[in-house]
Amino acid sequence: MSIRIAGVVSDSITDGPGIRYTLFVQGCPHHCPGCQNPQTHDFSGGRDAEEEEIIAGINKNPLLSGLTLSGGEPMCQARALARLVERVRRECPKIKEVACYTGFTWEELAQGKADGAQELLKQLDTLVDGRFIQAQRSWDLKFKGSKNQRVIDVKKSLEQGKVVLDVSERWNWS
Repeated sequence: MSIRIAGVVSDSITDGPGIRYTLFVQGCPHHCPGCQNPQTHDFSGGRDAEEEEIIAGINKNPLLSGLTLSGGEPMCQARALARLVERVRRECPKIKEVACYTGFTWEELAQGKADGAQELLKQLDTLVDGRFIQAQRSWDLKFKGSKNQRVIDVKKSLEQGKVVLDVSERWNWS
């Protein structure tokens, strides 16, 4: 199955803790003013990438420890990304943690505002939620762009049926 992507960074240290493979998907309905990736907004932009290509890219780098889904808006391709992450967990054992950045809030995803989001959430460890708000931007924040965004422990949140923030040092270092 193909995924519409804007590009990849095969050794990111800015999209979560550790050395990560960051997949930037193409297409975003939010159009947040000040977005750092406005070129990813157009749903007809980018290119199609097959799961095999992405998995091969991950397996090329022996130093990776995480996978980050960013964009664009990953939740607009949630079902395809859920299948990809399921394969990554089977075929890329060095990937210990999977994170996703979304402009949707946890509550919007729970209300079904993004088709297939629950499938993807079940595959994630960490979710950074909320639209980027330029007036709340701070350079002091780690792994998020504006103060309204939350770093969520997805597994605990799904178990408890409410948002549980990730307070681990891995995601919240200073």
